[in-house]
Amino acid sequence: MILKASYLILMSLFLIVGNFAIASTARDPYQYFFEQNLGDLVEELATAKDAGKKGVFVFFEMDECPFCHRMKTTILNQADIQELFKKNFHSISIDIEGDVEITDFEGNVTTQKNFASKNRVRATPVLAFYDLEGKQVVRYTGAASSSEEFKWLAEYYLQGVYKIKDESGRNINFSKYKRLKKQQKSIN
Repeated sequence: MILKASYLILMSLFLIVGNFAIASTARDPYQYFFEQNLGDLVEELATAKDAGKKGVFVFFEMDECPFCHRMKTTILNQADIQELFKKNFHSISIDIEGDVEITDFEGNVTTQKNFASKNRVRATPVLAFYDLEGKQVVRYTGAASSSEEFKWLAEYYLQGVYKIKDESGRNINFSKYKRLKKQQKSIN
């Protein structure tokens, strides 16, 4: 009887630990987060529309950026983040130093570097959300501090909070939204 109970406890522990390991397994963001693309942003926009996505997410990065690396190894590699973004966005990466030729959202042929410059990207990462017309509507410069904050940024776009005016008549920026989310979280 004691042997059977010990066996059941041991098996339960293996199942719990095994499920935890599976749930927290990091997955390559270039395989599971970013879409494979050929650099035609007009086509990427059409693909997003056809797939019923809510927008295009662009991760402006560069190879030597430690904050970009941290985002890719602590946030963009998480299955729940990948699923949220796959469901709602067509996500691509742009190297701000890249000489790779691309077609921008207006159909102009340019390079990744020039596209980043045209979008005033000077520091990385820049997390940019484009609506289905190819207009940048939400932009966040810097790495998200956590998966939760990154989810809030997606929520900020998806719920259209960036369009809402505050009591002074200005659009609610992400910093204010994040502060409200933290207050709400501390109440609950």
